[in-house]
Formats: sequence, structure tokens, C-alpha cells
Amino acid sequence: MHTFGDLTDRRRCNGCRVNHDLILSLFRNVLLELQRDEEEQAQLSGDTVDAPTCEANDVSKSHPYYDIARHGIIHVAGDDNSGRKVITFSCCRLPPCHEIDHVRLLEYLKYTLDQYVENDYSVVYFHYGLNSKNKPSLSWLQSAYKAFDRKYKKNLKALYVVHPTNFIKVLWKIFKPVISHKFGKKVLYMNHLSDLREHLRFNRLIIPQEVLQHDAKLHVRQKGRPPPVSKAPPPRPPLPAQQFGVSLQYLKNKNKGDLIPPVMEQTVSYLKVRGLRTEGLFRRSVSVHIIKEIQKLYNLGKPVNFDEYGDVHVPASILKTFLRELPEPLLTFTSYQTILEITSVESILRVNICKQIVHQLPVHNYAVLKYLMCFLNMVCMENISNKMTASNLACVFGVNLVWPQEGAPSINALVPVNMFTELMIEFYPKIFSSRTVPGETLP
Repeated sequence: MHTFGDLTDRRRCNGCRVNHDLILSLFRNVLLELQRDEEEQAQLSGDTVDAPTCEANDVSKSHPYYDIARHGIIHVAGDDNSGRKVITFSCCRLPPCHEIDHVRLLEYLKYTLDQYVENDYSVVYFHYGLNSKNKPSLSWLQSAYKAFDRKYKKNLKALYVVHPTNFIKVLWKIFKPVISHKFGKKVLYMNHLSDLREHLRFNRLIIPQEVLQHDAKLHVRQKGRPPPVSKAPPPRPPLPAQQFGVSLQYLKNKNKGDLIPPVMEQTVSYLKVRGLRTEGLFRRSVSVHIIKEIQKLYNLGKPVNFDEYGDVHVPASILKTFLRELPEPLLTFTSYQTILEITSVESILRVNICKQIVHQLPVHNYAVLKYLMCFLNMVCMENISNKMTASNLACVFGVNLVWPQEGAPSINALVPVNMFTELMIEFYPKIFSSRTVPGETLP
């Protein structure tokens, strides 16, 4: 049986001692509810619950946490509807306790989050698959919560708990005294995967097959029939003045042949004057309501005055939103695999390889990319004031410039994508100066 650790010690909450017998009772309830969860999962699957299996993972053996990462427990999966990075944690990928070092697991989770916590981010926790064989101890959970100090909690905007059970609810009662009210409000329960769609870019999530199957079986049990097959509706023709979610060619045709899309030109022009020295530029997300409001104005052909919002992070967020809603990424689907190979190139040759890849882009993509990189180079030149180095900017923009045509990018794709983006920003003059295209403009 797992121990309580600190939870069985004398504890105080709001100056009151927590009743020891109550904690023991809650602990027994946790074990009971976990047993019930396992029995329920067995009934849904029609079989006993075995140790979780692990699909093939493309983690390199040189990864500093290869022993943990190879299980595929943690993934970085695209953005939510506000452009915030999404990290997923899948319990069904946890091996039995004797096969994994939970201290290392905590270190790996912090290692992953450390790459993103300077920006707003969200976490999706897939609870299905947790059982008596693979569950960490309660003392480990408590130490994990303590390990994630304000640095991690400050920019966490939402923790989505998918397929919550009574086990989760009882566990919440135990930890509630040590969990801040502010953090508690960030926890959102999602009974079905479909509940995530209104919050996240669902098609970019990395969801284990077991979780998908469990979700389907829940629908069958609750409604007596499987959920309808989700088919994407046929694309609607764009509005006459549509700016978001349409191709560069469409924007060029509607913009009298100008290569630079109006949204990009207006946001960059505004930020060049008012935002270059703003600390954390591009790191902060803004209200989804504001983003949707501005998108609607642009799509209806109405003017947008960023001064009315009084926040330079608004046009910064709009620029990122515009890029990630392009039907095809600015760096194109064709270049994706080649970009991933940049880490295998000797460091002294990487700038030249990056230049070759960029120069092979279609003319229009090249012109827009050159315009953007010219501006981001300006931003990083002011990094003493804005704290946005080429590396920091690459972490923000990389995933908005290229992604695979099918599925979500793997966590291992982030390193080469960010490296490639950093090269374009830092070595902008060397990479872009030798090629000009008719009609190009710069900020």
C-alpha cells in the first residue's frame, strides 16, 4: 500500500488541525474508488485491466530523459483557442510503478514545462488508464504539487481533466486544503473528448488510442449507441473580405496584388512603432473574446484600431493567430520533413542549409516570410528591453510557421522547428539578402 507521506502528519488549514481519522477515511475511500474505477474499466472493455501498453515512440536515445520520454506519457500538442501551448499527460501510458522512477518522471515533467512556462499554457490530463499497478503514491502527488511553484502556476491558464472519476473527486478532497483557491478555479472537468473541442484545436491533440476507445465505450454505455462519426462539414466559401483562414493567394487577389496580407502589415506596423521595447512581446495571450472580436472585424472588412485596446499584446496575439490559421503553414507542408532534419546537420553548416530550404519556398511564401523575419530580427535587436532573444521568439513562432499536413507534431519536432526558426531570425541578413522577389516589401 502506498504511504501518505506528509498527508498523515499533522496538518493545518486556515489555522485548524485536519482530523487524522478523517484523512485515514479519505485514504481508504481513494483506494476503494480506484478499485471501483478498475472494475468499471474492466466491464467496459470486457476484460481485466492489464498494465498499460506503450506504442512505438520516436524519442531519441540521446534525450536526457529517454528512460521516461520513451513511454509517451507527456506530449506537447499544438495550441488552444487562445494560442496557448498545450501539454498533455496520459495516465494510460504510465507503466507499472516498479518499471518507472517517479522522481525522474517529475523531473521530466518540469523539464518539459520549463520550455513553455514563460508564456501562457494549458495542460490536458487524460485520467483513463490509472490503476493500482501504475498510480504514484499520494505523497508523490503532494510533493509534485509543491515542486510546481509560482513559476509554473502563474501562466497555467487551464488544467483540463478528461474522463474524471470518483477517484479524482475523493483525491481532490484530500488535496483541497493545500491547493490555492486561484489554482482550483483553473481545473476544468471534461466528461467526454468532445467537451474539449470548444477550448482546444482538437485535431492537433495527441490522444492515445486507448483513450479514444474508452470515450466511445462511455458513449455507448450512457446513450445506448456509439457517438456519431464526426465528419468535417464542407468548407464554406470565404466572405468577400475574409482575412483569417484563407490562403495567401486569396489574400493577394483581394488585396490588389500586394504580397503582404493586410493583417500582417497592420500588426507589424503597429508593433514596430509601439511594441519593440515591450517586455515579453509575443509571450502573453489575450482574451479569446478580444481575438474573436478583431477577427470578425477583419473578416467583415471593417477597420481595426489597436489603440482602442490599450495593449500591445493584442496586435501581437492577432499576428500569431493569423499565421496559425493559414490553411497551409508559411513554411509549407513540403518543407516540414526537411526542416526536422536540421539537427542532424553539423552546426557550422546549418545556416547554409536553412538558406537553401528558405530559397526553395514559393515566391509568395518567401516574400511574406522575409517580411516577418525582418521584423522579428528588429524585435530581437531590442532584447535588452523586451527580453525576446532570437531563441525566445523562435519558441513562440516556430509552431506557427510549420506543422505536419496530417496529425499533430510530436514533441521531438519542437527542437528542430525552433532551431530552424531561430536561425532565420538571428541570421536574417545572411539568409534573406541574396534573394529578392518582384513586389516584395519590408517593414
